[in-house]
Amino acid sequence: MDAVRGRALVAGQARGRLAWAPLGLSFWGGVDPASGRVIDRHHPLQGLELAGRILAIPSGRGSCTGSAVLLELLLAGKGPAALLLAEPDEILSLGAIVAEELFGCSLPVVSLGAKAFAALAEQEEIAVADGWVGAPDSHFAEMEPPDIAELQLSVTDQAMLDGAQGKAIQAAMKILVRMAQLQGARELLDITQAHIDGCIYTGPASLAFAQRLVEWDGRVRVPTSLNAVSVDQRRWREQGVDPALGEPASALAEAYVALGCRPTFTCAPYLLDSAPVLGEQVVWAESNAVVFANSVLGARTQKYADFLDICTALTGRAPLAGCHLDSGRRAARVFRVSVPAGHDDAFYPLLGYWIGLRSPTGIPAVLGLEDARPSRDDLKAFGAAFATTSAAPLFHLVGVTPEAPILAAVAAPELEIEDIGPADLRQAWAELDSVSTREVQLVALGNPHFSAEECQQLADLCRGRHRHPQVALVITLGREVRAAAERSGALAQLEVFGAQLVGDTCWCMLGEPLVPPHARTLLTNSGKFAHYGPGLTGRELRFAGLAACVEAACTGLAPPGPPDWLAPVDLST
Repeated sequence: MDAVRGRALVAGQARGRLAWAPLGLSFWGGVDPASGRVIDRHHPLQGLELAGRILAIPSGRGSCTGSAVLLELLLAGKGPAALLLAEPDEILSLGAIVAEELFGCSLPVVSLGAKAFAALAEQEEIAVADGWVGAPDSHFAEMEPPDIAELQLSVTDQAMLDGAQGKAIQAAMKILVRMAQLQGARELLDITQAHIDGCIYTGPASLAFAQRLVEWDGRVRVPTSLNAVSVDQRRWREQGVDPALGEPASALAEAYVALGCRPTFTCAPYLLDSAPVLGEQVVWAESNAVVFANSVLGARTQKYADFLDICTALTGRAPLAGCHLDSGRRAARVFRVSVPAGHDDAFYPLLGYWIGLRSPTGIPAVLGLEDARPSRDDLKAFGAAFATTSAAPLFHLVGVTPEAPILAAVAAPELEIEDIGPADLRQAWAELDSVSTREVQLVALGNPHFSAEECQQLADLCRGRHRHPQVALVITLGREVRAAAERSGALAQLEVFGAQLVGDTCWCMLGEPLVPPHARTLLTNSGKFAHYGPGLTGRELRFAGLAACVEAACTGLAPPGPPDWLAPVDLST
């Protein structure tokens, strides 16, 4: 192939065998950080070991923790040799930038554009040199310095960058400035709060990063909450978690608390009293939290990657770019939904998952839900599933979410309206509920963390019933919601039924023994966990609504197939 010139998001040189795929990949939940093997069962590269490969994917997607996984791979020598993208990806680029700034290793990351990216599909070996991409024997001209918009720093910003406020703040500002330049920001803005996703233990690199900031006397400057961590901080020993995971995961959580973060340990910070309001400029990481903050609350945040989140909290500053700006909140796609009659709560994660697949990078606007009146929990489930399959940080539901009272408020009139009907939802169901085995040994609820309303709804469904002795029912939730459920009596009812409540951590981090060793098939009402679960747990996943999950917890049997409201209409009668 002829050499092509892309945009060097991270400079560097590499050559190796090409691994090309037309589908974006979330490194968290999609790549094993210990081996570098692709574990996402929905991805065409499943099973491939990335070490030494030139990885070509259109973009990342899904979790903000992708940056941490890439850092783990690089420090362990298991990472790809280079990343080639169709369009810039901030999460993956950040992992390479942190590796370079703090640990002295990195990999080149190049954005090529859709046409040049597609042309790679037939190649076997590729060379990369500071933005140039071509055959291994290509001669690459010397790349001119990139035309980067000048970033205007305040006097205080410059002092932080120069080290006047300590080594931790200086390191954070260096990373922040590089990301601001990558995003094309011309200035930084003040933020009012942050939510940290980097407290998830991905391996020794994530712990080394946080402990280095502690050793350098770092301290957050704005109110900062913590995401769910990898173990239940207060109960992991009695739960039988292996100390090989429990001890470093707990140490990582403690490091972030030492930096001044609140030990909230929830992946649903929008359930806290501190949740931001319409128009508030914040920095949130954790993919489902980002889309909920932007879309449902109308706050303003980018999809901040692990490590950049704490850098902004330490400095109180963030790049003025993307969803922080009015121009970055406009819809790129418009969908119209036909709401099935008689649908249950499974409809919303199903719809979010499918719209994410149809809009992998662009912000969608959705028509047709104006009269459906989705609850906060419906929107939570929709957003989490959407953020699993799309890299976009925001969605608009016309007539539902605050910035979209009408379509014209968020979308240009020339955008084509794409219809989503029952056949699309059945296809999404087939993706999430892909095995026929009916026997289940574990019902997994709370991804994202359960709300107090969900606890009460579940308690009502369980009242007067008995859990099957061979089926575990495990719910993950935050500390504040657990306290509310205890006050309301819902917690006592769930414990009578035999449910196990797990705090501080979430299903994307749970393994044995909370996933029983004998469990072969899990059932969940979460579109997010139905997608990631097979790769993360090594088990089969079934998907259903909450009432069907309770029925399975009592009988040991998942529903035989999709619900009646998804059944195709028989036109022959």
